[in-house]
Amino acid sequence: MDFLTLFGVYVVLVLTCIALVCKYSGHQQTPLGRLFDSVTWVVAPWIPQCLQSICYRAMHILFHQRNNFFLYMHLLLEIAVYAEFSYEIFGFCLDMGTSLISLCVPYILLALKSYVFYLCCSRDPGTLTKENHTAQLNVYQYDEKLFHKGIRCPTCDLVKPARSKHCRVCNRCVQRFDHHCVWVNNCIGAQNTRYFLMYLLSVCATAGDISVLIADMLVQTVVRTGLLHAHYLDEQGQQQPVGPLFIIQHLFLTFPRIIFMLGFLVFVFFLLAGYTMFHMYLALVNQTSNEWFKGKGHSCQHCHPHSGHRCKPSYNPFRGFHHRGILKNLGEIFWPLCPVVKKDN
Repeated sequence: MDFLTLFGVYVVLVLTCIALVCKYSGHQQTPLGRLFDSVTWVVAPWIPQCLQSICYRAMHILFHQRNNFFLYMHLLLEIAVYAEFSYEIFGFCLDMGTSLISLCVPYILLALKSYVFYLCCSRDPGTLTKENHTAQLNVYQYDEKLFHKGIRCPTCDLVKPARSKHCRVCNRCVQRFDHHCVWVNNCIGAQNTRYFLMYLLSVCATAGDISVLIADMLVQTVVRTGLLHAHYLDEQGQQQPVGPLFIIQHLFLTFPRIIFMLGFLVFVFFLLAGYTMFHMYLALVNQTSNEWFKGKGHSCQHCHPHSGHRCKPSYNPFRGFHHRGILKNLGEIFWPLCPVVKKDN
């Protein structure tokens, strides 16, 4: 069962990476970000100052400057998964009677995912410039709650249109800013949110499809080898029927790389499925993650801790100011509003 120990170490490393992303991507109030803060506070006294400085500079470069590190990591993981699938799993599944069409689906999803990934990385997210600034001011109306008139970006020296935000990583203001994604090395804004959603859906579909194929191959292996009805001799020399733990251990020892990849894909699927559902929800209510996080902390300006004034929240973080109905909201994602047309209330 040594593979279980190896896989446990792998899960710890992945969770650590996720905590680092939550900590340094600008959303420090996430549970994993707070957990990372607590762990850092405990272990910091035991780490040499020079090593802390190196780690800090590395985290700053990775998460606060544009770089291709995560693009290369994405490509390496993708190559590893598809190399193992093509080299070992494809042939096993074909021998088990899986149809050729089913085995070709992951490659079709790979082509689709690669295309939308390229668009997500390369397309302009909606950068505000002096040339388009005047037109962009008319796209969305100021709600005077999260977005106020007359606020000027000190870096770009432009009045901020409603729903825009300055990205400190890319050093530019972006219309309908959602977040900066390190995995695509680009901001997610008005002009590329649709590609980002399609990318998330395609990654989930790819991970889910390959996981199902692998699981089916393993089940067929157990059934065809007769492991379900096998017996073994215990310490007393008596025959005992094999149980689930014996079968799992046998699969680990027989297909270590395949089991490892299956665990990785299942982990990625559930992790990204939740993230995709969150962004799909935001699309349905016409909201960005930036507005969602800002709205959670929004309160009435008359409500103070020692004030007797109490009112109902003026902003519902679960429904954006610009909600116009599900169909129109989705239409705005896939066909961004024209800069010269004002948005309806």
